[in-house]
Amino acid sequence: MSDSNSTDFTNPSTFILLGIPGLEEAHVWISIPFCTMYAIALLGNFAILFIVKREPSLHEPMFYFLCMLAVTDLVMSTSTVPKMLSIFWFNSREISFSACLTQMYFVYSFSAMESGILVAMAFDRYVAICHPLRHSTILTNSVVAKIGLALVLRSCIFTLPYPFLARQWPYCRTNIIPHSYCRHIAVVNLACADIRISSYYGLFNLFSVNGMDVFFIAVSYTQILRAIFRLPTKDDARLKTFGTCISHLCAILILYIPDFFSSLTQRFGHNVPLHIRILFANVYLLVPPMLHPIIYGVRTKQIRDRLLQLFTHKET
Repeated sequence: MSDSNSTDFTNPSTFILLGIPGLEEAHVWISIPFCTMYAIALLGNFAILFIVKREPSLHEPMFYFLCMLAVTDLVMSTSTVPKMLSIFWFNSREISFSACLTQMYFVYSFSAMESGILVAMAFDRYVAICHPLRHSTILTNSVVAKIGLALVLRSCIFTLPYPFLARQWPYCRTNIIPHSYCRHIAVVNLACADIRISSYYGLFNLFSVNGMDVFFIAVSYTQILRAIFRLPTKDDARLKTFGTCISHLCAILILYIPDFFSSLTQRFGHNVPLHIRILFANVYLLVPPMLHPIIYGVRTKQIRDRLLQLFTHKET
């Protein structure tokens, strides 16, 4: 299919993804850190799943949530990065209309799921630190399963309008998406129709789902930090716990800042160069899946010890 704009078609069977417009000559170089981050994300998240599955002592709420996060990171990054790399390496830019909508649904549904899991993890830490004697009675296995099911249902329901609305619009001007994956607003901007409902729904979803999640995470960690400073413990123990919370908060900010930035600038930041907006959107898909196994996994003593045992071939 030609990459030139088409003017006489309606609802094309394929779209053309441009990758990162303006940086085409650097696509191969950009692919190196992208591929490296994706490989680290795959290795780290699969390692967490493997270790938690094999170690019965890790079968508790904190690690169940960590496994949910690992699966979410794997699906969210795998739904976009392989296609992105094929664009950078082989100039394979075509994607079918159905595949584009499917990719869109996976990105947004698992993004919402990841956001909810971070809330659940923050709540788990809050209960563990602020109400340690009640932790096992509050967060039972059945409660964890219900939380996981609720997060899946929430993300599936709130994400469904994205591909549904995108499919309704007529596309009669061009099939070229100036992006590296099928981001909702980048796709519907190609429609020759009034797409305000799509744009408004995207903003509603951003602030109602992610915004509320950020609020609940902030409340949880505020209570956690207050409890830490009230602990009658030595300063080094307090600082260690404080450092763990700060690292978790940094991981959370790395997820939300690029998401809010790319979502808002895609609609309102027309003065922000397109390649900057797309790079931020890609950071959102690549950096959190790479960092979560390090921050939530390697820095967790039980997982770190099990990793050392695997590498040194020692049995517990």
